[in-house]
Amino acid sequence: MDAASRSIIGYRVSDNRGVGPCILAMRQAFLHLEKLPKNFKFIADGYSAYPLAAQQFDLESKGKFKFDITQVIGLTNDDEVSKKHRPYKQMIERLNRTYKMSYRPTNGFDSYNGANYDLTLWVAYYNFLRPHKHNKYQVLNRVETLENAPNMPAKWQMLIFLGQQTILQLQKTDLPDCS
Repeated sequence: MDAASRSIIGYRVSDNRGVGPCILAMRQAFLHLEKLPKNFKFIADGYSAYPLAAQQFDLESKGKFKFDITQVIGLTNDDEVSKKHRPYKQMIERLNRTYKMSYRPTNGFDSYNGANYDLTLWVAYYNFLRPHKHNKYQVLNRVETLENAPNMPAKWQMLIFLGQQTILQLQKTDLPDCS
């Protein structure tokens, strides 16, 4: 999550909390960046996969995306790092609870693809359709085309259409073979 905009910029459903899924989420979050912003900070909980993923990401990017992980450990502010960075960790925890509220009624998924599709749609809703209290009940990321839609089903239709157009454009471009 980008703490400034509160937009979700990288996500991944996985069957484990290993280094691999962390790296994939980081790749997604940094996909459109040529370099990290000047005041970039990566705040995480105490899980050991984050520093390992950051190290691997640094190696893959040949030092272009080198950053430190600030880990906020535990539930109380027992140290200066926790006192200073706890609000960012709480932001993520609140986001997780918000997603879980929409996930619970599904009773789970039969595959990770299904779970990833659900998460992708939820992120689209969260970033582009959902009004946010901290943003004066406005969406986080305005899309002019969506503002003209009269209701939520029409906004979803337009968002899906825009996604399809993006996929068609990507299919027309010459992308290197990643296999």
